[in-house]
Amino acid sequence: MNAPVIIVNSSTADPLAELWFVEPAGFLPLPLDALLPDPNSSAEDRLRAAAAPLLDAAPDEAFRQQFIAAFATGQQLLAALREVGTVHCSVGLHRDDVSGVGGPGGVAVVGPLFSLFTISWRETATAPRSVTAARAVTAVGGHAGVEFVELPAGPATFSESTSAPGSGSGLPQRSLLQLHAHLPHPDCRRLAVLTLTTTAPARREEYRAILRAIAGSVSFESPG
Repeated sequence: MNAPVIIVNSSTADPLAELWFVEPAGFLPLPLDALLPDPNSSAEDRLRAAAAPLLDAAPDEAFRQQFIAAFATGQQLLAALREVGTVHCSVGLHRDDVSGVGGPGGVAVVGPLFSLFTISWRETATAPRSVTAARAVTAVGGHAGVEFVELPAGPATFSESTSAPGSGSGLPQRSLLQLHAHLPHPDCRRLAVLTLTTTAPARREEYRAILRAIAGSVSFESPG
């Protein structure tokens, strides 16, 4: 078996970085700063230039407007995430090669699985890290599958929750599974929350293993 290939992102050298981690294959990071530029900035000009070839390739004006509307909706979602402290967001696409659902002739159905991975900072009251980790899953309801662990980065808790879009939201009525990892920062005043969201709750154990691997790679000190 070949050893996994680890690609070091240029962000590891960012002097302002406060958390480092290894993201598994199958995830595409979304550049929040590039996708949410300030108005009338050079970053906004670069985003327009990047989108121009896609708009020029549109077959007609109706398709072009649909693309612009979909892009704006995506920006609204990313902006909402950033407002609650999200500093990293990536989209996961994996092959469902363990599906037990039978297709025609008894052949297993294999298809893509989508997920969304985020890292957010949350301010907390000053307390020992183990206390902060416990409070993260006990202060509010809705957490299930709670597990307290010691990771290389320190104490942490894992939990999960399920939800569904509101009936009037216009979104598909599919259950969302959210897996959380809560890692208190060594300064004891904030908490890193790693969340993996998917519409495939039947793959709970597989996604929980992915989140555990990511959380286990987290470091609050630069690896360089």
